[in-house]
Amino acid sequence: MKRILVAFSFVLPLSVLLTAETKTEFKYPAAPKSDQVDDYHGTKVADPYRPLENPDAPESRKWIEAENKLTFDFLKTIPERDAIKARLTALWDYEKFGVPFREKNRYFISKNSGLQNQNVLYVAANLSEQPRQLLDPNTLAKDGTVALGGVAVSDDAKLMAYGLATAGSDWQQWKVRDVETGKDRDDKLDWIKFSGASWKKDSSGFFYSRYDQPDEKNKLRSQVYGHKLFFHKLGTPQAQDKLIYERPDQKEWLFNAEVTDDGRYLIITVSHGTDPKNRIFYKNLDDPNSKVVELFDKADAAYDFVGNEGSVFAFKTDLNAPLGRIISVDTSKPLPPQPKELVPESADKLEAVSVVGGRFIAVYLKDAHSLVKLFKSDGAGDGEIALPGIGSAGGFTGKRGDRETFYSFASFTTPTSIFRYDFDKRESTLLFQPKVKFNPDDYTTDQVFYNSADGTRVPMFISYKKGMKRDGQNPTYLYGYGGFDISETPSFSPAILAWMEMGGIFALPNLRGGGEYGEKWHEAGEKHVKQNVFDDFISAAQYLIDNKFTSTPKLAIGGGSNGGLLVGACLTQRPDLFGAALPAVGVMDMLRFQKFTIGWAWTSDYGSSENREDFPYLYAYSPLHHFAKGCAYPATMITTADHDDRVVPAHSFKFAATLQAAQSGPAPTLIRIETKAGHGAGKPTTKIIEETADRWAFLVKALNMKTAK
Repeated sequence: MKRILVAFSFVLPLSVLLTAETKTEFKYPAAPKSDQVDDYHGTKVADPYRPLENPDAPESRKWIEAENKLTFDFLKTIPERDAIKARLTALWDYEKFGVPFREKNRYFISKNSGLQNQNVLYVAANLSEQPRQLLDPNTLAKDGTVALGGVAVSDDAKLMAYGLATAGSDWQQWKVRDVETGKDRDDKLDWIKFSGASWKKDSSGFFYSRYDQPDEKNKLRSQVYGHKLFFHKLGTPQAQDKLIYERPDQKEWLFNAEVTDDGRYLIITVSHGTDPKNRIFYKNLDDPNSKVVELFDKADAAYDFVGNEGSVFAFKTDLNAPLGRIISVDTSKPLPPQPKELVPESADKLEAVSVVGGRFIAVYLKDAHSLVKLFKSDGAGDGEIALPGIGSAGGFTGKRGDRETFYSFASFTTPTSIFRYDFDKRESTLLFQPKVKFNPDDYTTDQVFYNSADGTRVPMFISYKKGMKRDGQNPTYLYGYGGFDISETPSFSPAILAWMEMGGIFALPNLRGGGEYGEKWHEAGEKHVKQNVFDDFISAAQYLIDNKFTSTPKLAIGGGSNGGLLVGACLTQRPDLFGAALPAVGVMDMLRFQKFTIGWAWTSDYGSSENREDFPYLYAYSPLHHFAKGCAYPATMITTADHDDRVVPAHSFKFAATLQAAQSGPAPTLIRIETKAGHGAGKPTTKIIEETADRWAFLVKALNMKTAK
């Protein structure tokens, strides 16, 4: 184990954070408490705020209401708040498009006119005509809290299965809509989570995965196990759906099914929680009595099905190639599979692969920005798709025989633009470029490299308004994630643009635990070496200070979900280093996260306190367990949502109550609890703008910013 944390006992000079005119005495609400003490392998750990794990208990509701009142009363005192919200609203008000896709003779396009709470789905016969509205989630709830969670269109483009998520929950209900008439059929499927849908080629129905019906009262916090793969025949009740595959002996396995382009096979991706290492099974759909074949059954690497030519399947994998390569397997030959290398591992991370236009489209990450290469079906190089600059590209979907594909491109100062790539002309055409009310030439992005605590070289993007002086006085928002093999790449955000307009710097380090440099980079930030992630983030902060971008009183840190854990851990380990913290929907109780909803799935990255060998590492950094009485912590505003059924709000509730009890300085330690919202996906635009305005207003005061436009 790297180290056990030592509690900090010194007092921060918080007078530099809050001027004499803005100091406020806070009387924090009394949180419900108990005498709960748990025994972890001989170590006794108190959990005094255990009652907050039940958000519906009367005492919890009273505490939630009191905390929200305290927070919003404080935010109302910040004069810049209204101006920030107005500017955010203006910046957000631009037309946005998703990456189009085509099925047979129809194009499907996602669009937002600007301030719509949810994107609207349109359909068109060609890209030059005015598209017809097919589905508008904004009509399903007045407050915009019903979101489109997934779409699957049949091969004949006549039917669309789609999922709806309410108030940010991971639970979805799926329906079927007639594309021509825009009317829903009677089909209605419930208790679907972590699943898409894939149609049979005859459009008779589709494959999907779901859980058994949960206890209605506790469905937002109870553990979920037993994913099952079904086939839904169009026009029949869900109770008659055919069970295709289940594994009662492996209750933690998750199934996602995909019908191959030729309709011959059902590819079943078997995941164990969030572990990138997975299994691949398949079923021959030409034979109704065929059994499921366990092709890759060892979970010894990540396998992503790319496409097939008859019995030969192609995969993107990191098997014996941590940065990724493309292989093929002839399934007509006896098991075990004998992989054939088509595209070898390169010096850059292979992030995604698709088969369109008879070619492999391979998206690489070169120091966390996109590079797109083409390969023939035999693996021979076939050129590149040139991108407009350093940024992130995504999309590239389609079928093997298509002569076109679509993709998006964005950077920190380039709003997401949509392109069409023509395989015959081998050129890209700009289809849509947003018109945002700002001048991108006023901003710049640097990519720097710094050394972490153990000497590891870590990249970081730094974006800011041109003309910035490196005098240590710039308000800076350092954002991070670092986990679950997820790559953080350049993207455009009106929120970050507003921050930079206000004179702020935005910094994004590519921490270990992510996927920017392949599986070794991910493994260097998980389980017993998770501390590396926090060291990388702390070192990023130190780099920004040492190089005069900012200074402690002007430095704020932020992150959500696993990034909320990151902020919580760094806040408790180095409260002297930061001027403010914004942990969002964070995993703060590392000893009990696995006991709620899908939390058990994260043990692939974190380990579990139930395992003797994992416990000391988790306990060493668990944010909830490392506050020190008598320490003056930086200004902190925790954000969570009452419908978050991925990282249940109890994490943030207990973290807030513990921080408030430990705080000895004058800086505010607040919690903002959103209602009718979840982990973040599908959150209405109005709620996003309101929450962002509150974050930036909080930082204006906490970092003593001079002005806010």
